[in-house]
Amino acid sequence: MTRNPETRTCGARRSAAVGCVAAGALLLSSGAALADTTVAEARERYEALQEELSALNEAYNQAEEDHAAAEAELADVEERLEEAQEELDSMSGDVGRIVRTAYTGQTHEPLTVLFEGDPDASLQSIADLNFLSEGQQGVLGDYITEFEHAELLHGEAGRAETEAAQALEEAEAAQAAGATALDEQAELLEELGGTDPTAGTSSASGADVAVSGDVQAVLDFARAQVGKPYQWGGTGPDAYDCSGLVQAAWAQAGVSLPRTTYDQVNAGTRVSRDQVRPGDLLFFYDEAAPSHVGLYSGNGMMIHGSNPDKPLEEVALADYWDGVFTAAVRVG
Repeated sequence: MTRNPETRTCGARRSAAVGCVAAGALLLSSGAALADTTVAEARERYEALQEELSALNEAYNQAEEDHAAAEAELADVEERLEEAQEELDSMSGDVGRIVRTAYTGQTHEPLTVLFEGDPDASLQSIADLNFLSEGQQGVLGDYITEFEHAELLHGEAGRAETEAAQALEEAEAAQAAGATALDEQAELLEELGGTDPTAGTSSASGADVAVSGDVQAVLDFARAQVGKPYQWGGTGPDAYDCSGLVQAAWAQAGVSLPRTTYDQVNAGTRVSRDQVRPGDLLFFYDEAAPSHVGLYSGNGMMIHGSNPDKPLEEVALADYWDGVFTAAVRVG
């Protein structure tokens, strides 16, 4: 069954991913379940926490990607600033000669004369000196313009990196709170005699499904990871999260998938649930911005990692997972 969710605050836009961290307070702040909670209620809350935790994980992944990009941009700007400074330093000889020409007999240092006030005022003052040639004024203007531009870029990049680092820290904290809440709910569900609704156990296996060589390499790799730990932001080789696993699996066939589920859902051709083939990516919870992905392995099964309480596993889609399925994508 394909889920057709209503539009939600956290789902429609990738840019809103980290906003889901704040929205997570809706479930995470409700505290421990009451003593008179029924098995059905405990199961329902566990399912809700599982979905929220998936969103928090992908929000974390996106924040991590954004922070890495901001760090790279800052490093690039710092390099450009250094190059600009070197270029400006090479101009200083010409600038000094011009200033000495303009202020013959004065003891002012060249940069003191140029930058006593703000750069615009300094440039205007220099332009008003009718005894400076047009070429001389151009050299001074270029000096000040380059200096201002390099400083502006560095300031913007520094602020962007700081904001991205803060977003990553918040996403990590929310993720940890979500993991704790799910773990506590799992214990309560077990105490009440309930079972994990996301386990999807089945005697079937996708291992005997005939597939192409590339897809077989993908499935063989994914199946070899079954039993390894699930880890937030994990990309292997010792632990993975859901999107990290499918990314690493398809790399075995030479296919480079994006890091997050938000991008992976657009990395191939959409297919309907009844047309899925082994190797297809299956997405869950939100059609526009899915927060969970698994690798279809055939016979109604998929290989995935769902949360830190459980290792990577091959599970049946029937019941729970088919109930929250939203999209399938064929890559390769």
